[in-house]
Amino acid sequence: MMKPRRQNEIPVRKPGWLGRPLPSDPAFSRTRSLLDDGRLHTVCREARCPNAGECFSRGTAAFLILGDVCTRRCRFCAVTQGKPQSPDPDEPRRVAEAAVRMSLDYIVVTSVTRDDLADGGADAFAETIRSLRNRRPSARIEVLIPDFQGEEEALRTILEARPDVLNHNLETVARLYPEVRPQAIYARSLALLRRAGSLAPGMPVKSGLMLGLGERPNEIESTLRDLLEAGCRILTLGQYLQPKSDCFLVARFVPPEEFDEWREVALKMGFARVASGPLVRSSYHAEEICMLEPSPA
Repeated sequence: MMKPRRQNEIPVRKPGWLGRPLPSDPAFSRTRSLLDDGRLHTVCREARCPNAGECFSRGTAAFLILGDVCTRRCRFCAVTQGKPQSPDPDEPRRVAEAAVRMSLDYIVVTSVTRDDLADGGADAFAETIRSLRNRRPSARIEVLIPDFQGEEEALRTILEARPDVLNHNLETVARLYPEVRPQAIYARSLALLRRAGSLAPGMPVKSGLMLGLGERPNEIESTLRDLLEAGCRILTLGQYLQPKSDCFLVARFVPPEEFDEWREVALKMGFARVASGPLVRSSYHAEEICMLEPSPA
């Protein structure tokens, strides 16, 4: 494995295996129009996900609630940073309506981080889950949540709404947090995952890491052990791609075969489900990664 690059070095060239064709099919346009009509945000577009075209063409999307402006300044993220507007109380209904119109059987809901709100946006998550249960009762719901600054009551609020999967991304190794996630705390994120498992025994707990930020192999292994100890059993590993010029530089592009190696390492360590590849993202083919059984009638 190559040594990590320093941030002041010349950016490395993107390899061919990260190329994606531009979408042009009618299904892509239908999905985009439906989301626009519902005045809904998606992490696919706001975070400039490389898989957005494919997912929209399949008629799927990961809903981004609580607006499109984040209160944090993570250096890996393309989402707009600043002062958000007040939450829209009608947003949960619109998300549920879109899920019905898209005939979604597996629904991913995430959000910007809202440190400006007393509950961090937990009530909005819970109301969105309830609206989805009401309009699309057979669908499975995965929530990808922020850390809520470690507030247990916010996590309880979400878990009491009964999502099917609780996801919180660790994103990177502890050493890189001050540079990559300056307003987040590695131990706090681990504590959230651990607490989720204790408050909702049996609920699948999921997390993900980006590779290519300058992490070392021993740090990846240590982070995977930390996730396992925290009760996480579903893991995603993907390549970090610099979404904007002022974001953190890519230290290296990890080849596909190395992602395959990390998948085998993680499975041998004890993870139940692992998706690992350059274009893997938390919500990409999430229904296949989690492989959930239907809920009892």
